[in-house]
Amino acid sequence: MKATETPPAVAATDPAPVSKSPAPGGKQKSSEGRTLNVFSHGVLIIWAILVVLPLLWAIMSSFKNDDSILSTPWALPDKLHFENWSRAWSQAHMSDYFFNTIVVVGGSLIGTLLLGSMAAYVLARFDFPGNRFIYYLFIGGMSFPIILALVPLFFVMNNMGMLNTRHGLILVYIAYSLPFTVFFLTSFFRTLPGSVAEAAMIDGASHTRTFFQVMLPMAKPGLISVGIFNFLGQWNQYMLPTVLNTDPKYRVLSQGLVELASSQGYKGDWSGLFAGLVMAMLPVLAAYIIFQRQVVAGLTAGAVK
Repeated sequence: MKATETPPAVAATDPAPVSKSPAPGGKQKSSEGRTLNVFSHGVLIIWAILVVLPLLWAIMSSFKNDDSILSTPWALPDKLHFENWSRAWSQAHMSDYFFNTIVVVGGSLIGTLLLGSMAAYVLARFDFPGNRFIYYLFIGGMSFPIILALVPLFFVMNNMGMLNTRHGLILVYIAYSLPFTVFFLTSFFRTLPGSVAEAAMIDGASHTRTFFQVMLPMAKPGLISVGIFNFLGQWNQYMLPTVLNTDPKYRVLSQGLVELASSQGYKGDWSGLFAGLVMAMLPVLAAYIIFQRQVVAGLTAGAVK
């Protein structure tokens, strides 16, 4: 019996390698991304120049005399005139303006963060009738122009005997800053884990102790961020103290700088004015430089889970 011959196995041939051609839109997308990157960096560089150059010019002018400021405004000072700073501090009463500003801004900042964090915690963590209504009332306060409230606010402060006083200005600053503070911190408290507060309640902690010892330390990045924003707004506030604080003894920095600029006319102490201007800017710059990381952390908290 003949064995059947099996046909020879057909050798498997490897398919020819297919060359992958780049996607037609890949090169175009990369070029568009590169162009957008260059454009965004260019805009940031221009913006940095517009912001930094006036600051450097003001600092440079604060160490020059009046003749150099008027004749060669863009030249470097021939020598550092530190007497401009001492003259602005003593003769222009910048020391009094600084003290008043620190007292008013410090008191209002503490009150704003305390009251705002308490209100935001309740609105973010507890459900009760009228919760959303109260929250939207704070939101509406952000959209209300403060200039419309100046006249009635003046008469209210006058009737309460708090016109031309530091504590009256502190209360007005707190009321002015509360809407944004509550809006910011409410969103921040919602991102915090509720299990931590529940564990503290199970261990016997009261609502007050849970808030101050557990939740408030966890909200430190948000408190620093909103505190920096309130500090900037209150430190540079001019409209409210001009209307509610007409006593020269209680003037703040913004009023003092305007008084110094308007009283000198065409032949005044320009070097002292620039020295006072730099004095007013330094605390704001120092606060932002010190708390820069916390501000960024507070703004981005809750964005990435």
